[in-house]
Amino acid sequence: MLINPVKRAYLALESWFNISFGTEWNPLYHLGTLSFFLFWVILVSGIYLFIPFHGSLDGAHASVEYMTHDQWYAAGIMRSLHRYASDAVVITVLLHMFKEFASGRYRGFRWFSWVTGIPNLWMVVTIGITGYWLVWDEMAQYLAIGSAQLMDAVPMLSGAMTRNFVSGGMTDRFFILIEFLHLLGQPMLLLFMLWLHVKRLSNVNINPPRGLAIGTFVALLALSLLNPALSHAPANLSMVPKEIHIDWFYLNVYPLLEYWPAQQVWVLTIGVTVLLMMMPWLLPRKDGAKAVVDLEHCNGCGICFDDCPFDAITVQARTDGARYEHEVVVNAALCGACGICAGSCPASNPFRSSRAELKTGIDMPQLSVDKMRHQTRETIATMSGDLKIIVYGCEHGLNVKRLDSDDVQGIRLICSGMLPPTLVEYALKQGADGVMVTGCRHNDCYFRFGNRWTRLRFEGERKPILRARAERERIRIHGAAEPDKREIEQDLEEFRQHLRKLNETVEQAPQATD
Repeated sequence: MLINPVKRAYLALESWFNISFGTEWNPLYHLGTLSFFLFWVILVSGIYLFIPFHGSLDGAHASVEYMTHDQWYAAGIMRSLHRYASDAVVITVLLHMFKEFASGRYRGFRWFSWVTGIPNLWMVVTIGITGYWLVWDEMAQYLAIGSAQLMDAVPMLSGAMTRNFVSGGMTDRFFILIEFLHLLGQPMLLLFMLWLHVKRLSNVNINPPRGLAIGTFVALLALSLLNPALSHAPANLSMVPKEIHIDWFYLNVYPLLEYWPAQQVWVLTIGVTVLLMMMPWLLPRKDGAKAVVDLEHCNGCGICFDDCPFDAITVQARTDGARYEHEVVVNAALCGACGICAGSCPASNPFRSSRAELKTGIDMPQLSVDKMRHQTRETIATMSGDLKIIVYGCEHGLNVKRLDSDDVQGIRLICSGMLPPTLVEYALKQGADGVMVTGCRHNDCYFRFGNRWTRLRFEGERKPILRARAERERIRIHGAAEPDKREIEQDLEEFRQHLRKLNETVEQAPQATD
């Protein structure tokens, strides 16, 4: 099966990180929460640095130098932590964008999160620019003049900013404005934009795994001790700085001003931004049919509401006069068409009804629970090997049809999270010797929570749980992406041997009784 080369590159990077960090602490699985953690480091260190900082043209550089050298053991380390955490958050945000693009998680119903995420990157960059400005060294002077050139190129502005800097017209009042923007104005706007960015998501977590957070902080602290952040010489508007050590994470467009007019730099910057924001429509993806509620079979329990990854389901007062108090409603504009809700519905129990068609409270038109039940029964009936193993897999992980053989048959789902736990038990009752459930890689579900909810349901920690009567020793879960076929095949071979031993034990049990 062909894979987008960009996605293949990302999956290769993800595999390497899994080897290095393990699946639980792989930073590529926690880029969003890791960014929030870095924001906390930046906030705490920034508050500490604000105490000895003197916000004026004459005092800014001197106070920063005092913190860097005279109090290197405290404020100096805090300054370096502030600097390196700020650089790290740009890396995590860019990696997050690359991951979402490579995985196709920016198109269709996901357009809102992508479009609101692009301005967040520029907000982070502008906060970093004003932060460098506050040091008021030669770097800040370089930024101030470059920023003035960019502002003067905006048609609505007066065009006097550059003259102010060239003539030495900058005052403490203007410096205090920059201080206000960096400490309060820009962070508050970024906070609002981050809220908007995750507005269409549910069960949002902003805390990375503790081990990953501790490891990240230790790495930043070690870097701060080994290579402390230093300033350039004090700013002097009467002189041109001879050498500037650019921080390319934040200041990448400023060197262009030496070769291009400010208007062209604006055209490039705005053009790249607009291009990124238009990506969901330049490379469109059609979503599948949305989830449909059948009130006749919905008791309004709200489990699907709790499990929905995209806040597409709400619980409201009953409208059909049934004996139940509530009903669920699907917002089609927010629905990811993942089917996780169908897997969470208590009515999605294949043992519940012997009628020709199994009706559930919420279901997917393109792949109903009843259709999955029929596929399961028919697939088992066609198998001819000494074992019968069913492999359920999602369409965004490994294509399980590639595993088909005499004793293994794959059934593709929209998402592994749409698989009701009772359907696995049903497959075993229909004659399957074992069932393997595979989806996306562990902690990296295309629909956010599909593989996680499946694992928790099978472990009895999330409703609907796998019933105690189910033969858990005949069930296996293994998340995998398309390049992981060999690993799945190895796991399948181990599963075969395990099932043969179980079958031998069952066959010998009556003899032992005699």
